[in-house]
Amino acid sequence: MSIKSFSAKLFAKYIISKTQKWSSEPEETQQKVFEYLIKSASQTRFGKDHDFINISTYQDFAKRVPIRDYEELKSYVDEVVAGKEDILWPGKPQYFAKTSGTTSGAKYIPITAESMPMHTSAARDAILHYIAETGNRSFVDKKMIFLQGSPELQEQNGIQTGRLSGIVAHYVPGYLQKNRMPSWETNCIEDWETKVDAIVAETTKEDMSVISGIPSWVQMYFERLTAKTGKKVGELFPNFNLFIYGGVNYEPYRKKFENLIGRKVDSIELYPASEGFFAFQDSQNEKGMLLLLNSGIFYEFIKADTFFDENPDRLTIGQVEVGVNYVMIISTTAGLWAYNVGDTIMFTSTKPYRVVVSGRIKHFISAFGEHVIGKEVEEALASTATSFNAQVSEFTVAPQINPTEGLPYHEWFIEFDKEPDDINAFAKAIDAALQKQNSYYKDLITGKVLETLKINVVSKGGFNQYMKSKGKLGGQNKLPRLANDRKIADALNEFGF
Repeated sequence: MSIKSFSAKLFAKYIISKTQKWSSEPEETQQKVFEYLIKSASQTRFGKDHDFINISTYQDFAKRVPIRDYEELKSYVDEVVAGKEDILWPGKPQYFAKTSGTTSGAKYIPITAESMPMHTSAARDAILHYIAETGNRSFVDKKMIFLQGSPELQEQNGIQTGRLSGIVAHYVPGYLQKNRMPSWETNCIEDWETKVDAIVAETTKEDMSVISGIPSWVQMYFERLTAKTGKKVGELFPNFNLFIYGGVNYEPYRKKFENLIGRKVDSIELYPASEGFFAFQDSQNEKGMLLLLNSGIFYEFIKADTFFDENPDRLTIGQVEVGVNYVMIISTTAGLWAYNVGDTIMFTSTKPYRVVVSGRIKHFISAFGEHVIGKEVEEALASTATSFNAQVSEFTVAPQINPTEGLPYHEWFIEFDKEPDDINAFAKAIDAALQKQNSYYKDLITGKVLETLKINVVSKGGFNQYMKSKGKLGGQNKLPRLANDRKIADALNEFGF
């Protein structure tokens, strides 16, 4: 046993004890976070505008601070970007995580000296929980790869700016630097396809044990590895036994990954975002990710089906229920206040609080009142693919409101690694699975308002071509799984899919 491996075991035990303490006192933990946030920001521009000095309870906060998304908070963020101090949080941010926006163009998410450590410690703690539960720690002495954006940063009025994954790359602890792949030079390559080829060249002869990244882009890496070497990933890297991922649901990729690897490997799911690191998978045997209640983030929750009401109920951690679809609202040590991240989550447990990401509040289909969400389409597709022995590479769904003939329907664009023998039967099976999950959708089908869904088969590599055309190939970019409009669907049709 190496010193590093032995140290990991001891540190894991310490972190587990800390986790058990705060997770066993969820409401008390959140109350402490809430009080710290309000006190710390009382003299900021935002705090003064919202009378923080007179906030003593959560009810006071909810009355004074409305829920906002980035567009609604943008006037404050613009002042921070301009270099002004004490706007959303005391002083200036340490970084801006720059992300692509929709209506506002680029989005600048502040990361402060208080919030930055949470991004790194959460990922570390996820691995330590895995070590404590499984006893597997041999990987700490071998090579690890993190597929991420470029770590090169630019300066914005004295504040370092870049992609979140690139910022985090500067915080890899010293004891992992010798194990870390790819090289700094390769990591700085902007063009994703060039970068993946360089990573393949660097890693084919290394003893890789941990691979991490968004599943769709790790899949590209795996495919190029096998194309170059003619070997399964698991044969090429016999000690590869842990895959760490976040950003999208892994289940649609799992079967393809196991084929590419040649065997099953353990996995850890993370829930990071530019706005904060919210949760990680703390157990291989329990469903969901542990919601991080002690990481400088105060959470509120609104039932998704009431979110667009005039005054929806805002709930705190002690009021949530298992199995309900909630929009997650956050206030943080980065100066985001009652901020709508855009994600919807469901609790799988309240002792402790574990969640799964069910979708995006803006990524849904309800063109006809069906309220179909990401979790429903993913589960319907995954179960159907298994029963038909099909393999799906990527997909997206949109409503077809004005078909040239017949009733409206949901149009699915699917790229297969292994296409089902009967695509029409496959479509009907997905539709049936979706009806079982969503009574609104079922009523529209049985009431002859909608036809059953239709599938367009996307040619191999088609989605990557689409993402490349939008300048969003690789890195942290993700294809939306469903939308209530046809922007993506029409663009895919222009590609001839």
